This record gives sequence, structure tokens and C-alpha cells, in this order.
Amino acid sequence: MNAPTPRGLLPGLLRTVRTYPRRSPLTFGYVVLLLLGHVWVENLLTADRADALRDHISTNLDNLHDHPVTALFGSALLFDGTLTEILSTGFGSTLITLGLGVCCCLAWAERRFGALRAAAVLLGGHIGATLITAAVILLALRHGWYPESVRQASDYGISYGAQTVLALAILAVPRWARLPWAAFVVAWPLSGGDWPGPLPDFTTVGHLLAAALGFAVAAAVALTAARRRRAEGRAPADVRR
Repeated sequence: MNAPTPRGLLPGLLRTVRTYPRRSPLTFGYVVLLLLGHVWVENLLTADRADALRDHISTNLDNLHDHPVTALFGSALLFDGTLTEILSTGFGSTLITLGLGVCCCLAWAERRFGALRAAAVLLGGHIGATLITAAVILLALRHGWYPESVRQASDYGISYGAQTVLALAILAVPRWARLPWAAFVVAWPLSGGDWPGPLPDFTTVGHLLAAALGFAVAAAVALTAARRRRAEGRAPADVRR
């Protein structure tokens, strides 16, 4: 007689962790890369070199004008947060962006849509939100809504891409939870942002734009699926067989 199969939350969680690299290899590799990069910058580089690296890959206006490719892609290889200061707001940001956004939602997107499409959503959100935010900053500077120092501001990390994937994951939650999920995705960047003038600070703007991109992709996916179902429903019976 075979032993009964263990059931419950803990066995399911352990099984998910054990099969994670096989089921979501792109996400797993990206998370490992992010963790290695974090350890390298925070623990192996000197403070001056670490600050210089962060300044070089920050996606501010000056860097986007001087070396846009290095800034955009270099920024996507680090996360702006902490793994050790668990009582800080930075750790909460890490939990949302790296933990929920990348580890969970990107893995789900990879399993549902494939590795290339999931990567396209992540990078599209990261690059798209960054460039649109840059245009917003230029407009704000023209009207005096932001100080000139924003041109050299430090702004690096994965949070815009993670925010886009978080918004896309509205497709993964039950229908009754979609409105609360959307409210969470929009609300968390606003909870810690400043509002120096008619616009919130530029990082809050970037997160809201990234969320809008993710919701737009989710709406397009849902609309395409609905059209496909209607088309299949109108197909003749012999064609469906």
C-alpha cells in the first residue's frame, strides 16, 4: 500500500520552490543575476566605486543623453533596495518589486506567455516608462515644476519593469480580486512619494506610467482572448471538429 501523499500549504510551497528553476528558467536566472549584482555592489565594491556605478547607470536626463543604452540596460541589472534592513521602507520596496513583481509575477508571465514575451513585457515596461518619464521631466522643468537638480538625480533599478509585470498579473487573480489588485498596484508608489508641485516626484510618475503600460498589455491580452473565443463560437461544427 502506497503512503498517502502529503497535502497542505507547506508541501505545496516546497514543491513550488523545488520546481521553480525548471518551470521558470528565465526568471530564476534573472533573480540570481540581480542578487549577485546586489552582493557585488553592496559588499565587494568600495563605497566610492559603488556610488560611481550607480551614478553611471542612473536613468536621469544627463545619462540618457550621454550614454542611453548603458543607462537603460545597466539600470535593469540592479535593484534599488535592501535585503537586510527589514524594518525600512527600502525592504518593503524590495519585497514588492523583487519578491512579488519579479520572483512571482514575472515567473507567472513566463509560464503563461513564454520566456520571450515575459522578457519583452519586463523590458518594455522598464524602457518605456523610463523614456516617457524623461519626457514628463522635460515638460516639468520647462514649467518650473521640478528643480534643475533632477537632471542628475539617482534613478536606477528594476522597479518600473516589475511594476509593469505586477499590473499585467491582474490577469492571474480571480475576477473579484482584480479591482483590489489594481488599487494596490497604483497605490503603493503613491504611499511613499513626494508631491513637490502639480506633479508627484518623477519616480512616482514613472511607476504610475509603468502600471498603465502593464494594464494596457493585460487589456490587449484579454480582448484578444475574448475575440478568439467569439470566433471559435461562430465556427461551423465541422470546422471545430
